[in-house]
Amino acid sequence: MSMPEPASPSEPQLSHRRRRLILAICCMSLLIVSLDNTVLNVALPSMRRELDATVAGLQWTIDAYTLVLASLLILAGSTADRIGRRKVFKTGLVLFTLGSVLCSLAPNLTSLVAFRMIQAVGGSMLNPVAMSIITNTFTAPRERARAIGAWGAVVGISMAAGPLVGGLLTETVGWRSIFWINVPVGLAALALTWRYVPESRAPKPRRADPVGQLLVIALLGSLTYAIIEAPSTGAAAVIPFAILALLALAGLLLYEPRRAEPLIDLRFFRSAPFSGAVVIAISAFAALSGFLFLNTLYLQDVRGLSALDAGLYMLPMAALTFVCAPLSGRLVGTRGPRLSLLVAGVAMAASGMLFAAFEAETSTPLLFTGYVLFGLGFGMVNAPITNTAVSGMPRSQAGVAAAVASTSRQTGATLGVAVIGSVLAAGTGAAAHSPEFTGFVEASRPAWWILTACGLSVLTIGLATSGPWARATARRAALRLEPSRPRVPADSRRS
Repeated sequence: MSMPEPASPSEPQLSHRRRRLILAICCMSLLIVSLDNTVLNVALPSMRRELDATVAGLQWTIDAYTLVLASLLILAGSTADRIGRRKVFKTGLVLFTLGSVLCSLAPNLTSLVAFRMIQAVGGSMLNPVAMSIITNTFTAPRERARAIGAWGAVVGISMAAGPLVGGLLTETVGWRSIFWINVPVGLAALALTWRYVPESRAPKPRRADPVGQLLVIALLGSLTYAIIEAPSTGAAAVIPFAILALLALAGLLLYEPRRAEPLIDLRFFRSAPFSGAVVIAISAFAALSGFLFLNTLYLQDVRGLSALDAGLYMLPMAALTFVCAPLSGRLVGTRGPRLSLLVAGVAMAASGMLFAAFEAETSTPLLFTGYVLFGLGFGMVNAPITNTAVSGMPRSQAGVAAAVASTSRQTGATLGVAVIGSVLAAGTGAAAHSPEFTGFVEASRPAWWILTACGLSVLTIGLATSGPWARATARRAALRLEPSRPRVPADSRRS
């Protein structure tokens, strides 16, 4: 994806009201995509009982979705730049809505996982394309930062509404009804997009990179499978998938530098802010997905709460995220990303430490303190990720950088559920027919230390990649990426 070019004299300028409406439409798409995971987490215990699912099965209902998202985000963004952002955005809304209907009708776990993947194909056409539409609509830096802050606030809304709506629907109608809420929102967003969102394309869209795309899918898919299935099938059974992941990674490192327009331009990683944004995104979203996975199972299977009561318990976390996300967006717009990242890292690490070292699950006041701290941290971290990723990048490359940051978020979410779920499964030895997990609090201790490490990663990487030295590396990387200095493939340089 490429950043917007200034409007030509022949292009009509959008009114302030129209631009706000476009932002609202894009936020609607983010709402249904992010709401889908927070709603689903609350329903996991009910799904486990009805579908006779193991812990690995529950992991796949979440990771099949985030894995496809992570694999296709960059492809969807570049395709939208080439054939039209509005066209791809509408296609994504249709597929996501259709996938939601199919999920509500799934007869078994295998079908549900397959239908979640259809949802994700549609979702991959929504978030990066919506971000590209926003950056194409809001061209002033401060106005764009505020729009991204509002975009980030939608994540808070989904966290606040998800557990409550999911718990209420699961208790009164059943877990299948959680997918129904996507249908009216998706149809409304489709109608509004048709009417109000203008078509736009990149002046010089990037060419497709099918080999790079296949390597990314092989890397993420095989790595996730190896992590999730290792506790139940044994390390020996997943070694071939681990080897495949390593080969795919080596293939990316060797193949991508040889292309004039690679799927992932490895020169981006010479920018410390960009590299930092990737690591921070993976760490923060791994922490979020792991946090929700652990707490949903704990509150319902160990404390014996209903789905609705579990949603109410997690409301403090969601409320803090909702309040802090737009605040962080404004803070990034006025003071840069450093302060937001430091607050985020400290709060997330402190939350994990409460559970890891002080067994916050066993004390309701400590439990709520951990929820408040995590909500504060996650609310502050989302807005600076995109800002840090595009910091110092030339306008023609900033959209690609933002797409890689979005991919990193989904990769983190995938790995968080895979790693935390596998650690939990290994510790509890939970079987498909167990009414509850045995020794959950003790078995989850290593998982909480992992989440603490994720928070410390946000803190240390945020410190290291937001100072003067880091900004200097971004400027040097931008000079190498300027379109006026065409890239020469490695084979040509050697000849």
